[in-house]
Amino acid sequence: MDHSSEKAFRRYLPPELLIVDDFALHRLSAQQSSDLYDLIIERHRRTSFVFTSNRTVDEWVGLFDDPILANSALDRLAHGAYQVVIEGPSYRANLAPKIPEGNLAELH
Repeated sequence: MDHSSEKAFRRYLPPELLIVDDFALHRLSAQQSSDLYDLIIERHRRTSFVFTSNRTVDEWVGLFDDPILANSALDRLAHGAYQVVIEGPSYRANLAPKIPEGNLAELH
């Protein structure tokens, strides 16, 4: 890591809870895989994570550049973890602006 990367990395070590939202939307590069592994190793047994993802945990290994790093990292995350699966329609539909009946013509 260069010094700017190391400084950024160190910011993620102290929080008691680190939330990683929308994890695994894309395949991780070699550098991203390595950085995430290092972060998990450094925080393991000292602090907590929350990962949100639209993928199942079984799909995560294939998104790492190195399956050995993936298995090691996920093994640490799984130790003492709770998995919550939320099913149903997206909550974002409830947040969309509502168009009153009869005002659809105004959109054109």
